[in-house]
Amino acid sequence: MQTYDIVIVGAGGAGMAAALNASKDPSLSVAVLSKVFPTRSHTGAAQGGMNAALAYRDPEDTVESHFFDTVKGSDYLADQDAVEFFVSGMPELVLELESMGVPYSRDEQGRIAQRPFGGASSPRCCYSADKTGHVVLHALYENCVKNGVHFLEEFNLLDIAAVDGQLQGIVAIDLRNGEIVSFRARAVVIASGGFGRVYWTRTTNATNMTGDGVAACLRAGIPVKDPEFVQFHPTGLASTGVLLSEAARGEGGILVNNKGERFMERYAPDKMELGPRDLVSRSIETEIKEGRGFGEGMKSYVLIDLRHLGAEKILERLPQVRELAMNFEGVDMIEEPVPIRPSNHYMMGGIDVVDYKTCGTAIDGLHAAGECSCISVHGANRLGGNSVSEVVFFGTQAGKAAVRTAHRRQLGATDRLEELEARWSERFDSLRSKREGASLYGIRDRMAKAMWDGVGIFRDGSSMEEAEQVVDECLEAYRGAVIGDGSRRYNTAFMNYVEVGNVLQLAKTVVMGARARTETRGAHSRQDCPSRDDANFLKHTLVSLDGGAFTVGYRPVAVTKFQPQERKY
Repeated sequence: MQTYDIVIVGAGGAGMAAALNASKDPSLSVAVLSKVFPTRSHTGAAQGGMNAALAYRDPEDTVESHFFDTVKGSDYLADQDAVEFFVSGMPELVLELESMGVPYSRDEQGRIAQRPFGGASSPRCCYSADKTGHVVLHALYENCVKNGVHFLEEFNLLDIAAVDGQLQGIVAIDLRNGEIVSFRARAVVIASGGFGRVYWTRTTNATNMTGDGVAACLRAGIPVKDPEFVQFHPTGLASTGVLLSEAARGEGGILVNNKGERFMERYAPDKMELGPRDLVSRSIETEIKEGRGFGEGMKSYVLIDLRHLGAEKILERLPQVRELAMNFEGVDMIEEPVPIRPSNHYMMGGIDVVDYKTCGTAIDGLHAAGECSCISVHGANRLGGNSVSEVVFFGTQAGKAAVRTAHRRQLGATDRLEELEARWSERFDSLRSKREGASLYGIRDRMAKAMWDGVGIFRDGSSMEEAEQVVDECLEAYRGAVIGDGSRRYNTAFMNYVEVGNVLQLAKTVVMGARARTETRGAHSRQDCPSRDDANFLKHTLVSLDGGAFTVGYRPVAVTKFQPQERKY
């Protein structure tokens, strides 16, 4: 059993921001567990930028405008006190990141450059070409190394130990040695990323985005908040779902159907391609469904045309976007339009955070930040550019709060920690010796198809009922799954087993939350309930797991300055 004052799970933007701020107290020991080398974390895939009302490009932009755009974009499901706290702190945070060495692109005056993004009333998205997440991640990592943060790479979270609402620590597997290891801690920050792999075969998410921290919190007694709100990015590359950044539309890319029409004028005549992501995704799918797309079935697509930007602008501002289109679609956007179709991208829901200023949860000692958490500043639909901002901002708050928690809490009992370590060790040994059982990959792919077909961009009661039935059958089949690998060291088959178990549990929360919410709001679009219903559903969904049974509850949304109104673009 290892002991640290603070343990952080995940080394993306949120985890490293937490580690950096926690490590400023030299009296505390800080460890970061990561599935991959830290600079390979998924924040590095974020291309477009991060929102902050610096008012460089638009002198009229304000924090209040960023506040309203975020609440409106959320379809009024975001907690407005948390949103105001978030947007108010972003200008200072971007300048702090600049001082840490983040090489932002520059405008003509040498200031941080800003570009327009969907759903924003001003161009406030601060960027570094189309590699913003990558450069932010590297700057944070370099500063963590300078501060002596202890990184434990290829350690994968298995479970969280808590008794009567008090944290004891976490259990993980050291993949290199094949050892189940428990970590005793005064404070833990879960920053393990989202769970887009519930839609396994069509998502912009890396294969390790399996919601390990969210599922572990669910099993430890913390609800998953708002899991039904799933963001589908409008511009996934058609053949793979790989992300084509919103920067492509922010710089002026236009969406075109098979008739050569710039069709967004039908759906968002004011904002056009820069409408919010939920609206643009539904617009593309409607074009395809009504026969104005290219191709057939799952291979259908529309086009994004950037040729009018010219080679110089594309090479300066969208070099990685161009490279991805060339590598995965065989198309050079300087010369041809690029085939795209919506792809699962981001989970607005996650670990139920009950204190937005500390990122605290219902378990004393346990904090959560980043995409794994639901604070909620995104509500029913996240605005582009608010993700990298959110992970670094709330990762910072979680790190500072973890320091206070570590000074306040004593190391407690270890009974639950020892019990979970023994249980996982037995499970690991049992699965390694098992020779017959259900195919793990067959179970996973069946779940993914059911989720895409039944709980995708468009939803209705009957299709979601069918999806939930399939998920239940997959959960049952999972009990008898076989991994087919008897090795101890680097047993990636066992990790795949753990990850599939996590996404199955989280798929269940998504479909339960979606079935129970009989309205359309943000990314949750029900064809059988096409209107927003503030009277009955201006509230957060809470899906809990207790004794093997999933239940649905609710909590009111925090409304402070902006009363809900119809969302138009």
